[in-house]
Amino acid sequence: MTPLRRRASGRRLPGPLIATLPAVAVLCAAGCSGGGSAAHVAVPRPPAGQVKVCAALHKRLPDKVGGQSRRDPRPSSGLTAGWGSGDASIVLRCGVPRPKAMDDPQAAAVDANGVSWMVQPYAKGQRFTTTYRAAYVEVTMGSKFAHDGTPIAQLAKAVSKTDPSTV
Repeated sequence: MTPLRRRASGRRLPGPLIATLPAVAVLCAAGCSGGGSAAHVAVPRPPAGQVKVCAALHKRLPDKVGGQSRRDPRPSSGLTAGWGSGDASIVLRCGVPRPKAMDDPQAAAVDANGVSWMVQPYAKGQRFTTTYRAAYVEVTMGSKFAHDGTPIAQLAKAVSKTDPSTV
């Protein structure tokens, strides 16, 4: 398990506070199932500059994340990637629109290996969206990772190498 440090959107909190993800069941992006088929996800439609960033990120994504093997969602796209299935699923979408919640200076965020991720609830769990980057990367994780920041930390290296911080 990789611990995460909390950050307030736009400013560091004093001291290395450890983030504890809520104990709610965290499900993957819309359409994930516990069965054998890959998840169905909406493919983002970013501007051309972000597509280049996402293509570079896609090339650097690891074969395994959180101990889960690569299992890309449908439809196949260079803007999406996935690992595992069911409650052990991890789904990444690159080039998503900037979440409106980022306008809130009190929005919850965590720092994992130098990449800041906003934590945002959705209908059945949480999603993580990178902050301070040219392209927004969204990651949703299954309930197996409810208290485990390992997947976000493992994806951070590829994000920081392909989409340097804007701050």
